[in-house]
Amino acid sequence: MWLFCLGKYSDGSSPSDEWFKHGKMMKAHPVSGSGEKAKDPVFGLTMGAASQASADVFRWFCVESGSADNHSVLLIHGFPSQAYSYRKVLPTLAKNYHAIAFDWLGFGFSDKPQPRYGFDYTLDEYVASLESVINEIGSDKVSIVVQACFPSLIGYFSPVVVKYASNHQEKLKDLVLLNPPLTEKHANLPSTLSIFSNFLLGEIFSQDPLRASDKALTSSGPYKMKEDDAMVYRRPYLTSGSVGFALNAISRVMKKELKKYVEETRTILMDKSWKVQTTVCWGRRDRWLNYDGVEDFCKDSNHKLIELAMAGHHVQEDCGEELGQIISGVFSERR
Repeated sequence: MWLFCLGKYSDGSSPSDEWFKHGKMMKAHPVSGSGEKAKDPVFGLTMGAASQASADVFRWFCVESGSADNHSVLLIHGFPSQAYSYRKVLPTLAKNYHAIAFDWLGFGFSDKPQPRYGFDYTLDEYVASLESVINEIGSDKVSIVVQACFPSLIGYFSPVVVKYASNHQEKLKDLVLLNPPLTEKHANLPSTLSIFSNFLLGEIFSQDPLRASDKALTSSGPYKMKEDDAMVYRRPYLTSGSVGFALNAISRVMKKELKKYVEETRTILMDKSWKVQTTVCWGRRDRWLNYDGVEDFCKDSNHKLIELAMAGHHVQEDCGEELGQIISGVFSERR
């Protein structure tokens, strides 16, 4: 059963408010911990409501398009992106599918609990929360499109989805990976991201939307951010420090565990027991992930590879309409 509520994000009209109107809040995944009020990690002061966990179940912002009677397709963003990144893909998929884009916990308009107060942003927690979201949707089977996002936490959300899928292959019909980390060369954090893992300096830089959002989104390919789009992406950073602290927590986990996550992903996708129909869409103008080895990996693992010559790492931003058509074509071939 879906549990939704509607609302306006602020009193003044802005692009982020208009986007928020298109979405709904879904409740999924129980809040853990003692219920203690979250405190600032630097000064120890009690934080505002935006950094506090919900009382019982987390709230997720999602935008859905298309008939709920059709096959459900989840569109999963990377960091520091949001469901907003799929705004050009949703209309195309909506013609034949029930497309759902959501903000991860810690991002966009979803709950952003302070680390250690209900959610620690670990890979295992994200896997469990994804399972809760899919169970809440209630479909027998879903298809998933997920962006790996190098400066947006390379190797974090792709492994989250792949690890979930490895334990629930019966729930997935198709998996589409957008510029995922597939080789050993993809297991190194760039300075754009690693700076956020530093103590104190990371806390400071993660509160700057120009560095944490704009730079990370535009430095990995040809994507040129329009001001209206930037206002949507910056909004969480301008209204609360909670999204920045989530960035700190994930960056520190990734700095320590990235290579292991990438290797686990490779192993799962190449295992003979992997039965989920998998497609890799690769933007060839990716400045962060080298294409070397990607074609060989797809051949060895028998996964379909589709190249987008004009796209960078953020494929859905560079070629949103084209990507929507590609995804629809891939799904229709396997009906």
